[in-house]
Amino acid sequence: MQPEWPLSRDLVLIGGGHTHALVLRKWGMKPLAGARVTLINPVPTSPYTGMLPGHIAGHYAREELDIDLVRLTRFAGARIIFDKVCGLDRQAKRVLLEARPPVQYDVVSLDIGVTAGLPDVEGFEDNAHSVKPLGFFADAWQRFLDNPRASTARTDSIVIGGGIAGVELALAMASRLSGAGFTQARVTLIESSSELLRGTNAAVRRKLTRALTHHQISVLTDKQVSRVAPDAIELSDGTRLTADFVVSAAGARPYPWLAQTGLTLTDGFVEVGPDLRSLTDPDVFAAGDCAHLTHAPRPKAGVFAVREAPVLFDNLRARLSGSAMRPYNPQLDYLKLISTGGKTAVGHKHFLTASGPFVWTLKDRIDQTFMARLNDLPPMPAPAAPAVRALDEDAASQAQMLCGGCGSKVGRASLIAGLANPDADTLTGLGDDAAVLRTGSQLQVISTDHLRAFVEDPYLLAQIAAIHALGDIWAKGAAPQSGLLSLIIPRMSERMQAATVAEVVAAVRKVLGEAGADLVGGHTSMGRDLTVGLTVTGLLDGPVVGQGGALPGDSIILTKPIGTGVILAAEMRGLARGDVVAGALSSMQRPLAVSASLLSPVAHAMTDVTGFGLAGHLMNILESSSVAARISLASVPVLPGAERLAKLGIRSSLWQSNAGLESLVSRIPSPLSDLLYDPQTAGGLLAIVPAGRVHDLMANFEARGEPAFLIGYIENGTPAITVT
Repeated sequence: MQPEWPLSRDLVLIGGGHTHALVLRKWGMKPLAGARVTLINPVPTSPYTGMLPGHIAGHYAREELDIDLVRLTRFAGARIIFDKVCGLDRQAKRVLLEARPPVQYDVVSLDIGVTAGLPDVEGFEDNAHSVKPLGFFADAWQRFLDNPRASTARTDSIVIGGGIAGVELALAMASRLSGAGFTQARVTLIESSSELLRGTNAAVRRKLTRALTHHQISVLTDKQVSRVAPDAIELSDGTRLTADFVVSAAGARPYPWLAQTGLTLTDGFVEVGPDLRSLTDPDVFAAGDCAHLTHAPRPKAGVFAVREAPVLFDNLRARLSGSAMRPYNPQLDYLKLISTGGKTAVGHKHFLTASGPFVWTLKDRIDQTFMARLNDLPPMPAPAAPAVRALDEDAASQAQMLCGGCGSKVGRASLIAGLANPDADTLTGLGDDAAVLRTGSQLQVISTDHLRAFVEDPYLLAQIAAIHALGDIWAKGAAPQSGLLSLIIPRMSERMQAATVAEVVAAVRKVLGEAGADLVGGHTSMGRDLTVGLTVTGLLDGPVVGQGGALPGDSIILTKPIGTGVILAAEMRGLARGDVVAGALSSMQRPLAVSASLLSPVAHAMTDVTGFGLAGHLMNILESSSVAARISLASVPVLPGAERLAKLGIRSSLWQSNAGLESLVSRIPSPLSDLLYDPQTAGGLLAIVPAGRVHDLMANFEARGEPAFLIGYIENGTPAITVT
């Protein structure tokens, strides 16, 4: 992650729209030395507009619709922040976020699209959906289809807005409902003006109107929606229509926070010149539907967002490097391809209009080609082995790409050997999670840990590193007390150093503060990779929960799913889907405080599952307690996507070392059982509890909204693990 040239400028891309997606791809092919790129988007994927009607109609699966922003940012060497932007502080040059501190920028670009919501209509936000953002609408549509009642009872779907988007959407919904056996489903299209499809020519209107009739879609024109209830909508003339699913495609509305930026706007959209820069601020760019082209106004259409990408890419680089910019000159007309429900479409350009399956085939080919540009990224190559090198019995494993997080740590056997001392009386609890010190009448727990970067986001890495380090304190049943920060950051300008340190400190303080601890100091240095470490302390009021108290008959409880190692290894290679990576990061960000408070009063032994994997940390308990364990593989929770990646043969760089326990683990080899050796970052607690307490414990976990999984039990025998 070390740049070849010190970082000196921050480029922030707000929104994962089509323009920014293409910019990221081009950036990966031609990065700018010294520039750090950040993408901010609420979710890890961005649906492609052109394929949404086909997805709604059932022609494309959801994964075919989504642009994977996590893979794109990895390819571009950028960081991605999952959050919503709520404003710009242009004076301080900061992007304001909903869930974390502001992010600094030197140059910022907006590609946030539009919304089709109706905030002025009573009940809309609670009982209806906007077609934009597309991802949230697609999820809502799938939930509606998955409702068992929807396929058997009469259902009424209502589309608000009779423009091209609304008509195309209504046709797609009707086609899907009919093809999926929703025999009593009805679709109604409502337009506020006196006619549908304003702005299209007569030939297009005729063909689309004919398609509406074919799909038996009811059309109401000159009607205003005044209220949306949970089961109906009300029109301004008093008409009440039953409604099980309501969606608005009624025009394009800007996001409200743009009005607070101080930028010059037209109808709420950012005014930009030929170079796609705001007319107000030379360091603010805008593209796609959120921008208004003052030199050549055009309708809101994806074709312009796509064509803007090369110009935006060049001009962002120019602004960051002090080079000359170039203008964007949009075309006067473009090919409009409108789906009509089934695999047919209407096409129009200039004075030509055509329809039929061949038009849909053309549209499908164009859409698939666009998605291929963003999905078929060059593979992340493993580092090439030198032609001549010293002899190495571990050469095969050394050639692997070194993982971040706990995947980059030293193996269990090497660590224990390194800690061994000839005078055994000087060590107690070798291999335990943390040291327990007596200070007067008080017991204090101390531990240290650090993580080499596996994400480009300092704030997120610091948040996970703090939770990871506190795991040792929580595993002892102690209350976190304090933390000392140890930070290594890559070479960068002093201004960027200050911003990066501020992000890390803010994240660590947040985690420690929520745990009841204080950040009391720390040290920094510069190095090749971003690394965040913490030395943490905690106070014990009750008995020490160690690793040596497991008894035959006890139950084994795990509080987080496993699989972070294989997911992070796959993400480094550009092989993990964005939603899978986001799920793993979300799991890593969940603290263990509540789980520890429930388990520590009753646990006979406890540890947190980190670099040695589930098998390694369970073996520590077994060896300390002189017992054996039997676990049910089917009961071990696994993160979504982890088993599929394991089937592809992907492993963390620490996996082979962890698998050194194979002689002590009785299992049937499989991708799923391989995950027992998968190193975890900020993993869950592994607790050994009396069998008689399990029922009440699980009920308490459920009441607190915390996950817990009963995965096996302790039995007599020499330390070994039997996997059934």
